Amino acid sequence: MSQLSSEQCQEEIIKVHDKVKELTGYEMSLFRPPYGDYDNDLIKTAASIGYQTIQWNVDSLDWKDYGADSIVKTVCQHKNLGNGSIILCHNGAKYTADALELLIARLKDAGFTFVPLSKLVLSDNYHMNHEGRQIPNH
Repeated sequence: MSQLSSEQCQEEIIKVHDKVKELTGYEMSLFRPPYGDYDNDLIKTAASIGYQTIQWNVDSLDWKDYGADSIVKTVCQHKNLGNGSIILCHNGAKYTADALELLIARLKDAGFTFVPLSKLVLSDNYHMNHEGRQIPNH
């Protein structure tokens, strides 16, 4: 999307927003740029229509289709895995659905809990550290 004009980006985001609202009744406010490809203009454009841009810090690499065990191992041994991690999984990847039950169980066994992104991502009164994690300002 970083190659599109601001108007084109706005159209893309609104088109998906409207479809999700039509299907679910849910008003979205978080936006993950496809492929993680973004620039400052895209972030500003998303913000201008009420969206906060987010990214992940743990890539499951599920899109490589190496199998469910590979997904679990990749996530659970990822160097960035920690409190507040956002794990990237793809709904169209071949083995993701097969990996989820074991992945969630392993992460829970390791002491992690799961929350909606809306509860994890801060929208104001924070700064970012060198890893891209949000730190609340006190």
